[in-house]
Formats: sequence, C-alpha cells, structure tokens
Amino acid sequence: MLERWGAMIVRRSLVVVLVGLFVTALAAVAGIGLEDKLSAGGFDDPGSEAAEELALERETFGNRTVDAIVIFTSDDLQASDPAFRAEVEEAFAAVPEDTVVATQAWYDTQDPAMVSDDGHSALVYVSLAGEIQNDFGDSYERMEPVIAESDLETAFAGPYAVYVDVNHETKEDLLLAELVSLPVVLLLSLIIFRSVVAALMPLLVGIVAVIGARAMMAGLNELTEVSIFAPNIITLLGLGLAIDYALFIVSRFREEIAATPDDVRRALVRTMGTAGRTVAFSALTVAAAMSSLLVFPQTFLKSIGYGGIAAVLIAMVAALTVLPATLALLGRRIDAGRIPFLKQSRAVETDHGAWARLARGVMRRPILVATVVVVGLLAIAAPFLGVKWGSVDYRVLPSDTPSHVASDRLSTEFGPERSTANVLVTGADEADLAGYTESLRGVGGVVDVSPVTAEGDTTLLRVSWEGNSQSEASKQVVEDLRAIDTPAGGEALVGGLTADTVDLADSIGNHLPLMGVIVISVMLVLLFLAFGSLVLPLKAVLMNAFSITASFGVVTWIFSDGHLADLLGFTPQGFLDLTNPIVMLAILFGLSMDYEVFLLSRVREQWDATGDNDLAVQTGVQKTGRIITSAALLLGVVIGAFSLSGVVFMKMMGIGMLVAIIIDATVVRALLVPATMKLLGRWNWWAPAPLARWWERYGFRDEYDEKPAAGEVAPRDGDLDGDLDGDATGRVPAGA
Repeated sequence: MLERWGAMIVRRSLVVVLVGLFVTALAAVAGIGLEDKLSAGGFDDPGSEAAEELALERETFGNRTVDAIVIFTSDDLQASDPAFRAEVEEAFAAVPEDTVVATQAWYDTQDPAMVSDDGHSALVYVSLAGEIQNDFGDSYERMEPVIAESDLETAFAGPYAVYVDVNHETKEDLLLAELVSLPVVLLLSLIIFRSVVAALMPLLVGIVAVIGARAMMAGLNELTEVSIFAPNIITLLGLGLAIDYALFIVSRFREEIAATPDDVRRALVRTMGTAGRTVAFSALTVAAAMSSLLVFPQTFLKSIGYGGIAAVLIAMVAALTVLPATLALLGRRIDAGRIPFLKQSRAVETDHGAWARLARGVMRRPILVATVVVVGLLAIAAPFLGVKWGSVDYRVLPSDTPSHVASDRLSTEFGPERSTANVLVTGADEADLAGYTESLRGVGGVVDVSPVTAEGDTTLLRVSWEGNSQSEASKQVVEDLRAIDTPAGGEALVGGLTADTVDLADSIGNHLPLMGVIVISVMLVLLFLAFGSLVLPLKAVLMNAFSITASFGVVTWIFSDGHLADLLGFTPQGFLDLTNPIVMLAILFGLSMDYEVFLLSRVREQWDATGDNDLAVQTGVQKTGRIITSAALLLGVVIGAFSLSGVVFMKMMGIGMLVAIIIDATVVRALLVPATMKLLGRWNWWAPAPLARWWERYGFRDEYDEKPAAGEVAPRDGDLDGDLDGDATGRVPAGA
C-alpha cells in the first residue's frame, strides 16, 4: 500500500509540496495567539464530590471560593488603623463590578490569622466572577493591576495567582525550549547527515508538524476546553517525533539511492515501502498510547491526549507526504551542501560493524546480560515504591515567581500555613446543623469551623486546619470530615483544594486500569499486524515497562525525595503530581515503541530473507544502530530542553522522559532486546496457525525484500507507477 502511495507521490511531487506549504501557511495563521485562549487549570474530575460541592455552592450563593488572596502591607500604618482599612476599601472600589463577586477582609472576621505578626500586613480573600475556569482567570487578570495601583504595597497568592503565573511561565518555557532545541537539532543533524540539504529535512517535517497540530488545537478549543499545556506537548512530541521520522526516511532513502544510483524513483518507492511503513506503524502506536488519556475526565489529561494525537498524526502525514515529495524533487541532490571536514559514511554492512559485534557478544551470554540489565533497571526503579502523591500548588513555580513569594509570606508572616475545606450542608434544621458543626470541630487537626453564608436550608461552612493543602495530614482531615454522619434528612458535601486532590487520586485510580487495557491491547494488535508474531508484542510491552518504571524511579528520587533540587532549580514538594506519571506513561509507551518498531522492522526483513534468527538480530541491530542512536540524541535534545522549564511538572516530565529515552535507546535496544531474542529463538516469530495464515495474507509486511522467494514475482520497474500487479511479499517465515 505504501509503495503505491510512494509511486503516487513521485508522480505528483511538486503538487504535493505546494499544497503542503499552502496548508501549513493557513495552519500557521490559525494557530496565532493559541496560548492566550487556553485554560490554566483542568485538574479536577467534574463528577467528583469536590466538583459537585463547588457547582452547587455557585448555583446557590454565587462564587464563594477563595480564588485569590491579596496581601496589603504598609510600612507606616498598622492594619488596625482606619486609614489602612480605607485604602483597602478604595482599592477594591476601583475594581470593575463584573470582576469580583465577594471579598472577606480581616476586619470582617476579626481573625488574627489574617493579620501579620508585625501588624503591618493584612489579608483579603477574593472570590472572582465567572462561570468557567477561563472566566475566573480573566477576572483575576483584570483585578490584579487595579489592586496593584493601591498606595499600599500589594502581593497576590491563592489558586488563580498561581494559575496565571503558571500560564505566563509556560509560555516563556515553550519559547525557551524552542530557542534552545532547534539550533542544537540543526547542528546535530548536520553532523549526522553530513550535508546541509539532508540536515534541513528533519526541521522541515518538525515545523510542519508543530504548526499543523497547533492549528488543530485552536479549532478544538472552539468546541471544548483545552489546557495551556497542550502546546508544550505539541512541541515536545511534534518536533521530536517528526525529527525521528524524517531521520528514518531520509536515511533509508540515502541507503536505497546508494544501491540504485540511477533510479531515484525506485529508491523512493522502496523507501516508502520499508521506512515509510515503519513510520506509519510507529505513529499509530504513539497516537494509540496518547488516546488512552481520553478516558480520564480531567481536562488537563484530555488536552495532553488531544495535543499528542494531533502532533504525532500531523508528523506522520508530513513525513509521508511533504518529505517524500521533497526527496523526489531533490533526488541525488539530497546530499548537496556536504560538510567538507566531516567524513562521509560508508554503506552499512549487513553482518559486520560495531553494533553487530555488540549484538553477537550479547547473544553469546544472553542469560547473564538479561539478568544484569533487569536487576539494574529494577534497582533504578526502586524509589518509586515509596512515592507519595499530591497535586499542583504554588511550589510548582520558581521560588522568585510573585505568587510563590506571596505564598511563602503567608506561612512566614501570618503564622503556620493553613488549609481549608468548604462544607455545603443542605436540608438540615438549625439543631441538626449545630450538632454537625460541632462534629466538624471535633475532627483531629481542625482549628476553626465558621459559617460563610446561608440561604434557606443551605449553609456554607469553612473548615480550617494547620498544614499544607497537599500534605498527607491534610488529606486525612478531608477523609475524616467526609466520614462524619450527615445531618438527619440532610446532605453534606466537602470541597476545596485538598478535597480536589483526594478526589483526583480516586479518579485516576478508577480510570487507570482502563487506560492500561487500552494501551496494551492496541499495542499488541498493531505490533502483531506489523510483525505477524504474538511473542514480539508481549516482549515489547515488557521491555517498555522496564524503561518506564526506571524513569519513574529517577523522578521520584529527584522530585519527591528532593535530591538535586538546588542543581535543577526547583522547590521540592515531597510528592509527585498525580497527573504527571499518567502523562509520562502514555507518552513513553508510545516513544519506546518508536525505536522497537524501527529495530524489529529491520530484523523482520532479514528474518524473511534468511530464516536465521541470530543473523536477523545482529543485522537489524547493525543497520539501525547509528540511526536509532542519532534519533534518540535528537529527540533527547527536544525533550531535554523542557527540563529547563521553571514549572516543576514540566521539568519533571522533561527529565523523566529523557531518562527513559536514554535507557530505551541504549540499554534496552542494544542489550536487552538482543538477549531476549536470542533466548526465544524461532519462538520470536510464533503465532497460532490461524493467525499466522491470516497475517501472511493480510499482514502489513514490508513490500520489498532483497530477493523474492522461489515462485514469487519480483516487482518490475514498470510497476513503479503504482499499478503493481506482482506479489511483492517476502517468503513465508520459517517460524510462523
């Protein structure tokens, strides 16, 4: 199928390139200002108790959640001075009416915790106007500069101060990642390809992929809420995978054109039938892995899934249309602009070279190698056994970010850090409500329960206790609050930041098994279609599990346990964000399959040609060794650039994924895969007889082999126009 597609691309190469450039230009216009339209939050489960409490609270009373905290400070005035209070009231009087729906100042509650220890600063809790999260963010951004004009010194903390700072930081981080990674990728491409024209091909595909995926997100944002982090994933996956795919295709094209220097068309069609097929299956596996995020109800996770699917599919389309069309126009000029001081690579030998020697060495002692590698990877993964979970708070931001500085002031100048929960009580009479309130006060750790507002038989209570909202003790307080018997004939819902985290953990735990079933099932099916074996897909999933859990161990050791915090420039939270490992799991399962598919495709080619498992393995490792190493290096640069992010969970994702890619492209691919394939021998290619026969007839095998089997018809030059009438399959594998 892809050979016919390649033949069509050859015939219409100029049209394909021009259409591709036109569509890319339209997409670039559609993606302008994308980040300004996206949501900063989306970490909650709309069906959770905390979300239900918040929705009912807003329906009954309007918004009464503490969305922002303003710290007013005067060097000259005490907070108790009437002039101080007048300045605060004047500041809020200047705020547009459709921005703030409620405030609660220290003078409303006489709460000493809302006045600083030195008496010169005081707090105002702010509830913002809006219907959805983006509305609240917009309200905050309209309020903040107005309040900042006050004659008193101001600082801003609270959820939306953090969200807005995360939004701004994310935009800067994305720009930094692109500015850092693109020049380095171009330089490395020049070294890898040793010619200017060839080196530009990965960047061409990468730019098309990023622009196209951003346009898709702009369109999707008109239909549903999309997280601000989607563009980061688009750059990470779109640029990274597009570079990989371009590297695979350009390298194979140069190999084929070296073998048939007088027939550029045949070389390109053959490239599409081999490397193009690999790219298609790799992209489908990554997209399938990213689609598993759509089972979660959180907007953040769904958005990462949307962005990842868009990025990988556009990268695949660009790599299978614009790139081969460009190669058809360039022909042998793909090597134009050779770098004179870089030695040109020689043709790859089938069973010689350093990578083949390494594979032979591994296969001489497969049990020893496999044991050492597995034990080593499990040791690296060990810290993950003690992981603690939490969610986003101000510590995800750099320590000098305004909302982080303000949040630190809350815990240093206003006494111990406090956390709160909103408890919405409905249907209770006065006596039952009083008894329930006393029960809330009796929960261990609770320091205050105060009424916020009431209407009819619905009352909103605010419960407070000392400690960070993401601590284990705070989560236990929420569990204890929810365990109290509700008033007779009434109902009580517990919400707030800590309750959100508790519900997030439950939601992820409930949906994670379905995600696993989707990822593994789709991987097994796609890899069977690619290789005609049931053993190889199972082995590939197991190999991926080793590299992924090792990366989880590293990020736990760094970000949860706090090692290397000063070197990497972040504030340890003492836990991992609940959503990050889920995102990493989806992305890494896809990326790990990228190299697995590429390696096994070359192994399968040799197996079909010879039926010799050992020779197939060492030849596949040799032919893909330099290319996979180069691809991993380029992808590592793109992903590693995100480790420079100031937002902790983006930094964690960059470092964790970089570790997984390094492990997967070196230890797993060069040591563990050859060792396990040697141990399995001909069983690598086993499938039940009915499935084997089905695959022989319908499977997506390479459509070109070095030599056709006896009785089969070799593809003819005249068939390159796409009207292939010969059987272009390889011979029946001996182990099927």
